Amino acid sequence: MKDKIFGVLQRVGRSFMLPIALLPVAGLLLGIGSSFTNETMLQAYGLTGVIHPGSPVYTVLDIMNQCGSAVFNNLALLFAMGVAIGMAKKEKEVAALSGAIAYLVMNTAISAMINAAGGVEAMAPNTTTSMLGITTLQMGVFGGIIVGLGVAALHNRFYKTQLPQVLSFFGGTRFVPIVCTAVYLVVGILMFYIWPVVQTGISMLGNLVLVSGYAGTWLYGLIERALIPFGLHHVFYIPFWQTSVGGTAVIDGVTVQGAQNIFFAELASKATTEFSVSATRFMSGKFPLMIFGLPGAAFAMYRAARPEKRKVVAGLLLSAALTSMLTGITEPLEFTFLFVAPAMYAVHCVYAGLAYMLMHIFNVGVGMTFSGGLIDLTLFGILQGNDKTHWIWVVIVGVFYFVLYYFTFYFMITKMNLKTPGREDDNEETKLYTRADFKEKTGVGPDAAGAASHDQVSALILQGLGGKANLSDVDCCATRLRVTVLDSDKVNDALLRQSGASGVIHKGNGIQVIYGPQVAVIKSNLEDYMESPAADAPLAVEAPAAEPAKKEEAPKEAVPAETFGAHLAGTVVAMADVQDEAFASGVLGDGVAVEPTEGKLYAPADATVDNLFDTHHAIGLVTEGGAELLLHIGIDTVKLNGEHFTAHVQNGQKVKKGDLLISFDIDAIKAAGYMVTTPLIVCNTDRYAAVKTLAQGEVKPGQDLLRVE
Repeated sequence: MKDKIFGVLQRVGRSFMLPIALLPVAGLLLGIGSSFTNETMLQAYGLTGVIHPGSPVYTVLDIMNQCGSAVFNNLALLFAMGVAIGMAKKEKEVAALSGAIAYLVMNTAISAMINAAGGVEAMAPNTTTSMLGITTLQMGVFGGIIVGLGVAALHNRFYKTQLPQVLSFFGGTRFVPIVCTAVYLVVGILMFYIWPVVQTGISMLGNLVLVSGYAGTWLYGLIERALIPFGLHHVFYIPFWQTSVGGTAVIDGVTVQGAQNIFFAELASKATTEFSVSATRFMSGKFPLMIFGLPGAAFAMYRAARPEKRKVVAGLLLSAALTSMLTGITEPLEFTFLFVAPAMYAVHCVYAGLAYMLMHIFNVGVGMTFSGGLIDLTLFGILQGNDKTHWIWVVIVGVFYFVLYYFTFYFMITKMNLKTPGREDDNEETKLYTRADFKEKTGVGPDAAGAASHDQVSALILQGLGGKANLSDVDCCATRLRVTVLDSDKVNDALLRQSGASGVIHKGNGIQVIYGPQVAVIKSNLEDYMESPAADAPLAVEAPAAEPAKKEEAPKEAVPAETFGAHLAGTVVAMADVQDEAFASGVLGDGVAVEPTEGKLYAPADATVDNLFDTHHAIGLVTEGGAELLLHIGIDTVKLNGEHFTAHVQNGQKVKKGDLLISFDIDAIKAAGYMVTTPLIVCNTDRYAAVKTLAQGEVKPGQDLLRVE
């Protein structure tokens, strides 16, 4: 249960990163645009003669200012779409559209309820706002997150929904925005009554944070850093940055909630004379930490390295330190000492909290887009002037932090003999570490236990396909992984066969890797692996060894002979004549096919439904005698996404010979451009000495067609 909750929180945190990733470019536009259209700043730098209202330069800067503001003003809508995309399992573009529609519908319903209750005047002060021209409740990004999470849940539940034939056009992915519209109309009405209560609770929590003073700021900084290894820091800081937990302010007559929103609203306002430290206290602590502190730690690791390894270590640590200083991306450094010395990371967390507290004490009013590098410090601190931001304290405290980190870490490394880069044994690689290494070592993270074997197969498949960067699209049908690659020359058939594939089919940039009925699980494992950090690392899978000389096979165990009836009415087609290479070549197993004259698929023997495919174009059966049968309606019909197929059984159900399994519309399938030739394949052919076809020409359902013995 704990792992499941952790996994969900990680996915939620990752989904936050898509809208958050927009903030740097929006902040850049807003920072430059607002800075150089602010009259006070222009006068301070003597630029009023060049940049003034009406001049071309001023107009361009004003456009940048307004475009940057547009992102921050509509961040809730971006969260609704971004979270829906991040949490959706498949068909993410549909989830994005549904998120936007649901957000508009929810707020429109709230607006109607506000009007029915007497308008804005009848509502409590500062509880309403205007979003995209719609008068609604002041929900901030919580509104977007509520929509994004709900839409993703609805999307994952309904994107494969099949409706009756007369309504089939509205099935599948088209059903998702329809159901989201209906649900969020109701949610909007409910929120009119629920959210004011939530607002009261959030306001009380925000007041508690504000009155906590410097101690609360230190605790905030410590927790934010402590959550970095688990990838949950986004879940923690977003409420402070984007909701009233981080404070509320009235700027230019508009109520603004959330620390980051307050800062950027003040940045865009020409009336701002000093930035609100009560808001920037949740951001400014990162600057001395990332620009000065962590580079000091890097210098300590370099100085503590063995002399013969310092040259290698210098290149690694210099790159990581510059990344931290310029952009505020700290993972390469933080995970390096987290991996080899958790005690050092604990000290780092304490120092992080102290950095936040010191910036609060010295009234530093520098905000940021998403991280505390030199770029953000320049835009939102130095360019704004020391009178408005007190940014000089970042440098003063930062110099102290460089020294503090250097001596603390150097002392811990040398006294505790910690294996930081350059101090490892001669047979170990000198490298920096990542979150993937942390998870591998600690087992922290969803499904960490037992995932290794799946990951090894997925890594093999990924390398066989030329790596993650070579993949354009990944899908599967009943038996094969269908992949579109950018460069087919990078595909390694030998590695794919080593992963368990029966065969590989090349059709230009389209690659079909044949695994049999278990391919759906293989595809899911591959997609999960591709989302992990390990998939971005260079792959190092050994080439398959030469096959050993074949030993004399032991006699096969006696297996019962079985006779299977025709699975459809139609004309028998030899497997070699089926117009699909995977079926015709027999890599999936031996069998026979039928060109149907009636759209009904029947059970060829008493059996158990082992795998009814989601698209209902194929079904796997296991007979009482142990034969594993695959019945596949048509060629490439997986692309129909279930249209024109109706299942009459379910997974795990026992069926008798002649029971109706699936009905399908032959004419509609042919009209869509697909053949309906339907193979009956014995997937475990190797179990039998012979597979014999018993009929030719026309057959009726149930007529003896195939025998294994």
